[in-house]
Amino acid sequence: MHRGKRYANSLNQYDRYRLYSPAEAIDIVKRLSSVNFDETVELAVRLGVDPRRADQIVRGTIALPAGTGKVVRVAVFAAGESASEAREAGADVVGSDDLVNRIMNENFLDFDVAIATPDLMGQVSKVGRILGPRGLMPNPKTGTVTTDIARTVSEFKSGRVEYRTDRVGNVHVPIGKISFPKVALLENVRASIDELIRAKPAAAKGKYIRSVTLSSTMGPGVKVDPSRVRIVDEDLAESA
Repeated sequence: MHRGKRYANSLNQYDRYRLYSPAEAIDIVKRLSSVNFDETVELAVRLGVDPRRADQIVRGTIALPAGTGKVVRVAVFAAGESASEAREAGADVVGSDDLVNRIMNENFLDFDVAIATPDLMGQVSKVGRILGPRGLMPNPKTGTVTTDIARTVSEFKSGRVEYRTDRVGNVHVPIGKISFPKVALLENVRASIDELIRAKPAAAKGKYIRSVTLSSTMGPGVKVDPSRVRIVDEDLAESA
């Protein structure tokens, strides 16, 4: 992959092979940002799992305490009282058969997260081939098939994100914007790592957190010491 001069210059401004503490890595990521937009900061974690095995797929949702800094558009498949709760909670699009038809006939996909009540999953399955490849299909494992519509909509609007291991065992989590205070990014790092550890499959053997990297949208990856990635309380205290 060809990289520009700005990217190449960034690589010369830190030690690419050193393992940094989370706070040090965030400082570097923020310092290296030189574009004129508010980049997303991403946490990438390589897990010691075999995602080819169903019992080692790691997926779920993470409630980021400082949010993502992104405006999240939420679509809800619901009817009756649940539909009313979804609208009151701030859902951007709410519907049942009508929403299914919009997706099928108009290719309507102007949303980032889809949530459904269990009773409507039969209708939602009609557009599974459209939503699935885009990561938008509601799923009980990620909490997007639920009867607690109001709470779920509110959480996704305020900073809950979905995660899932890719085909080689990596998990990528957006943890905020480059403009976030360091303490906010640290809080989101801790919440993300805690959730991934909580979700560790029983079948996973050996070292679980194998590598951790922080980067911005246009910046290089900065390696984080996996043995220090949960020890962020001191960093939080220093950044407060």
